[in-house]
Amino acid sequence: MFRLDGDGDFRSAECIDLLKQADIVVTNPPFSLFREYVAQLMEHDKKFIVVGPWNAVTYKEIFPLIKSNRLWLGYGFAAGNAYFAVPSEAGASDYAAGVYDEQTGLVKFRNVTWFTNLDHKKRHEELILYCRYAPADYPAYDNYDAIEVGRTKDIPVDWTGAMGVPITFLDRYNPDQFEILGITDRDNNSGLKTKEYTESDVPNPGDLNRRAAIQSGDSLKSTYARLLIRKTQP
Repeated sequence: MFRLDGDGDFRSAECIDLLKQADIVVTNPPFSLFREYVAQLMEHDKKFIVVGPWNAVTYKEIFPLIKSNRLWLGYGFAAGNAYFAVPSEAGASDYAAGVYDEQTGLVKFRNVTWFTNLDHKKRHEELILYCRYAPADYPAYDNYDAIEVGRTKDIPVDWTGAMGVPITFLDRYNPDQFEILGITDRDNNSGLKTKEYTESDVPNPGDLNRRAAIQSGDSLKSTYARLLIRKTQP
């Protein structure tokens, strides 16, 4: 067994030297340092498969890598559940109450997935579309030139324009079938944003400017973070 002389910090000279020797990196990095760890892998041009939090796809440091097809999701975990072994002395039964199994010593997480830059078969599986576009079912955003698609399976087969989909779409993302244009969770990285609200327009301009907005009766409501995509195939 190889033993480190230092504390194992991935930023240490010792660990960086090991990284340089690696062909493929497979690990579970600290989630609080996920941005920095992925940046290091990219800097050293490494192939990797790493566990990370699902919402990392919205990070300003991570999303551009996804958009440019330099990083994507792996196969995920069965039924969306990931189990991690925890040392008995860590006191997991206290800090992980409700998700810690006393018998197995495992803690269950539902908000994690695999991130990788290794190609795999699932990434090229075609998403079968069967829904048809209707204005009443797919409202247009008030502040983006795109329509709202609340579930990946409801992407309309006959819509060729931009659309906003949940970030979980990435689990079915096929770069041969779709193009990622941007994300509504931050600046106008897609070029599709059509307006910025002010306090003279709405009482909550900050919330609406951060996300896509849909007209609901006499008011506007903000959606969750949405990936802005377009089909590349007819």
